[in-house]
Amino acid sequence: MTNAQTQYTTLPQWPKAYPTSGASATLKLLNEDFIVTEVPLQLPSAAGEHIWLDVEKNGANTAFVAQQLAAAAGVQEWDVGYAGLKDRYAITRQWFSIYLPKGETPDLTQLQHPEFKVLSQSRHVKKLRPGDLQGNRFRIVLRDVIGDRDAIEANLKAVAAQGVPNYFGAQRFGHEGGNVEQGRAMLAREIRVRNPKKKGIYLSAVRSYVFNEVLALRIQQGLWGKTLAGDVMDEAGLPTGPLWGRGRVSTTDAALALETGVAERNAGLCEGMEHAGLDQQRRALVARPLDMTWEWPQADQLLLSFTLPAGNYATSVLNEILQCTEPERHTESEVAAAE
Repeated sequence: MTNAQTQYTTLPQWPKAYPTSGASATLKLLNEDFIVTEVPLQLPSAAGEHIWLDVEKNGANTAFVAQQLAAAAGVQEWDVGYAGLKDRYAITRQWFSIYLPKGETPDLTQLQHPEFKVLSQSRHVKKLRPGDLQGNRFRIVLRDVIGDRDAIEANLKAVAAQGVPNYFGAQRFGHEGGNVEQGRAMLAREIRVRNPKKKGIYLSAVRSYVFNEVLALRIQQGLWGKTLAGDVMDEAGLPTGPLWGRGRVSTTDAALALETGVAERNAGLCEGMEHAGLDQQRRALVARPLDMTWEWPQADQLLLSFTLPAGNYATSVLNEILQCTEPERHTESEVAAAE
């Protein structure tokens, strides 16, 4: 295999915004150490062709719960919708929808399963689709914290005040960046991917990789917390980076030069995404955790609470504070945020 074929197998160490604290901790030792509550865009109206379910799961992934709900309701899996994936090794609360326009409404709150429970249900007029959420509320316990507490506190305060680089998390890229390599090979027509779901995963990984490269270069150039001439700002007034696809890049001047340079270094990926039919989009370069609080229940435990908008990663917040290690069984866990 050539160097070109293996260049994405291991992801780069993208730079951080703040000085490294040198501290470390264990993440997700127990499921209850990582609690995620979905913040919905809307609540069910009590009428319509879809049943909406408020579900709490513990140790199960989102797709598995969707399969179980489909079986219990007697429908196909594609009749079940949800706004985003949630971690398996966690306690998470999220909404599901089931298309059931006719017949009696089953009471799924009576469904018994060791890994999830339906807290409530109501009818609504539409199906839940990916991205149909405001964000997620996190309550995270970090155990076995080792390091300088003053350095940790300094980074906590910086993150709360200024936010963090809005990197796509490592979960997006697969084990050792394998999804990026598969995406590269697919776009170069070295492999053929027939499964639409896998194709979407690989395209998403490639697109996220290019975005992270743009963000990393800005940090390397000392541009964290700064705007650049020609930047495109989002509704919150934050600079954005490219989600590559067809169409003209909307930045100008220095921002355009920076993004174009990254695209040229990843020409095969960017040209492939254009040919795959993706359109140019933008994503904020800064993720700002809301209502962020922290405390030390014990000398070696740190409890964090914060809310992130949809599409932002809790791991991006944690990475700026200290180095987290998960038990080996968690290395293939799902994404902690949904788009």
